[in-house]
Amino acid sequence: MRRTMALLVAVLLVAACATTSQRLTPAERLEWYRAHAGEPVRSFHVHGRLWGWRSLGDGALTIWTRSNQGYLVELFGRCPDLAFATTLGLTSRTSRVSAGFDSIVVQRSGVPGSPRTTCRIDTIRPLNTRVVKESRRDLHDLELEDRDPSIPDDPQ
Repeated sequence: MRRTMALLVAVLLVAACATTSQRLTPAERLEWYRAHAGEPVRSFHVHGRLWGWRSLGDGALTIWTRSNQGYLVELFGRCPDLAFATTLGLTSRTSRVSAGFDSIVVQRSGVPGSPRTTCRIDTIRPLNTRVVKESRRDLHDLELEDRDPSIPDDPQ
C-alpha cells in the first residue's frame, strides 16, 4: 500500500512538472514582441480582412495583415476587454490604420448585445516576422488566433 501511494505521488509530481510549461505571461510575451519589433511607424495598410491577431494583455496586441506582415500595436491606457476579445475590428481612413487617430474595436461573444469597446492606438511597430516565425516553434503559446484557411495570405 505504501509503495503504491509513493508511486502515485511520484507520478503526480512528474505530471505537475510536465504541465508547468514554458508559457509566457502576457507581460513577458509583450517584452518578447518589443524585442522583435522595429521603430514606430505612423500607419499600416489593411488588405481587407486581418490575417490574425493576438492579445498581449490589456494594453497591446499583435496584428497580422498577411502571413508575413505583422505589427506590434500598443494602446493609450488599458483596454479591459482585449484579453477576452473574440472579435477584433479596426477603424481606418482609406484602408490605412494610423497611430494616434485610429482604434481597435473589441467585441466579446457569448453575451447577446454586449457593447463594443473602442481603444485608441498609441504606437505601431512592424514585427521582424522572420524571427517571430522561427521562434514560434519554441514558444508554444505564440499562436495566432484561428482564421479561415480559405482566406488567401495576400488578398487582392
